[in-house]
Amino acid sequence: MKTTEKEINILGLPVKEAEVIAAELNILLSNFQVYYQNLRGIHWNIRGKRFFQLHVKFEELYNDAQVKIDLVAERVLTLGFTPLHTFEDYIKNNKLTVGKNISKDTEAVHLVIASIADLLKIERVILEESANINDEGTNSMMSDFIKEQEKTMWMMKAWSEEEI
Repeated sequence: MKTTEKEINILGLPVKEAEVIAAELNILLSNFQVYYQNLRGIHWNIRGKRFFQLHVKFEELYNDAQVKIDLVAERVLTLGFTPLHTFEDYIKNNKLTVGKNISKDTEAVHLVIASIADLLKIERVILEESANINDEGTNSMMSDFIKEQEKTMWMMKAWSEEEI
């Protein structure tokens, strides 16, 4: 089947496939918003002997999540679509555990580990789909996210295992 100009967007990507990737990016955006809010909550509510260590770490993580949220939304726009922007949409598309009133250090770190694991699953789907259509912009972003989050996962797991 021959591709016509109408089927390719301004970036040189197939429109229908780009739309699928934008939808997946919106799912990622929704989940990052929940992750961000979880991080804010555990940052505010953490208690105990490791308060100072974790309070700073959770702030670092939520600042990073905020940057990633903006990057994902801007990528959706770059692809020619509209990023989700309501809490209703975020909750509807959320796949993460929502952390409520978590103040114990180990519970907070386990929430971060579980959240990153779920984000990685979404990102790997997007990575594969973007590779299939040579969407290097999305692919590169997902690769960067995955690399950073794998390192964060390793660090959180290392911290958590000292408790065992």
